[in-house]
Amino acid sequence: MISELLRPNILRLTPYSSARDEFSGSASVLLDANESHSPLPSLPNGINRYPNPRNEELRQAIANLKNVDAANIFVGNGSDEAVDLLYRCFCNPQKDSALVFPPTYGMYGVCASINDVALLESPLNEQFEISQSDALEKLAQNPKLTFICNPNNPTGNVQAPEVIEDIIAKSKGIVVVDEAYIDFCPQHSVLPLIYRYKNLVVLQTLSKAWGMAGARIGLAFASKEIINVLNNVKFPYNVGKPSTELALQAISQTDAFAEFVKSTVAQRQNLASELALLPIVERVYPSLANFLLVNFTNSHIVYKYLLSKGIVVRDRSSQPLCNGCIRITVGSSTENEQLLTAFRVLNTQLYSNEKTTDN
Repeated sequence: MISELLRPNILRLTPYSSARDEFSGSASVLLDANESHSPLPSLPNGINRYPNPRNEELRQAIANLKNVDAANIFVGNGSDEAVDLLYRCFCNPQKDSALVFPPTYGMYGVCASINDVALLESPLNEQFEISQSDALEKLAQNPKLTFICNPNNPTGNVQAPEVIEDIIAKSKGIVVVDEAYIDFCPQHSVLPLIYRYKNLVVLQTLSKAWGMAGARIGLAFASKEIINVLNNVKFPYNVGKPSTELALQAISQTDAFAEFVKSTVAQRQNLASELALLPIVERVYPSLANFLLVNFTNSHIVYKYLLSKGIVVRDRSSQPLCNGCIRITVGSSTENEQLLTAFRVLNTQLYSNEKTTDN
């Protein structure tokens, strides 16, 4: 089935192969890749060598962590690399289409534009839920890729598992479930389904709960057939050695990770409660991620005010169903208090102005 979905040129592709792909064992002299024989004095030993092209050690560590086979894991330069690779592998420019459920993560649409792929949209309903009937109508147009962000960005909610599985089962193309924020609500992961559905790709990342956004480590989980295709099409050394080594260090700290997730969830709940008390806040939407979508009485004024105070948030007002909304990341307790203090001052200023106007 997967071979029938691939672009013909990808199906015919002879992938790039380095000498280290062709060699097994322990080499004592490496003279194959035109590397420098030693690093500069201030740099760490080994940085002069290219990283392992297949990331075997990291993939095995992730396999142990996620309870999946290493052969079902692709490691990318952020999960955005996997998104782009999926377009390049499966979507013929000016011919195929991809399906998204707005409001959602913008890179699905950006990658569609870059790869000259038509974008189908099935808008979420007022509760930010997928409309099954509309989704099935769009699936009848046979999109090559369907993206479900779960928890969704920017709304923070999850979709019903039976809805997700129904879409996977009825799609004739590849269904991509983006679980960038799943570590904050692991009970909602559909990762085990990769062994039931050959057309499912699950994306995860070390950028969010694992605190490694600067290292750019993204993960794709799928059938061996899809993983092999992604590995054939990716650039030879797509993830740097420092990032790989930092990732191995990070995922060994499971106790610290669990404590961070627990703390972030507690901070999210506290921030939501405090925001809901402010008159300038219309609504704080429920979230299972590390951010909140907040509807303000005047989001434009709020956004500009926060920027003037050096506080950067994400204005989502232009997105469908998000008029007047700002997405706020859950920061440290100190950062959250700085944010709340700024909101309280602004709220007082606006309230005082209203009273002065009334008089």
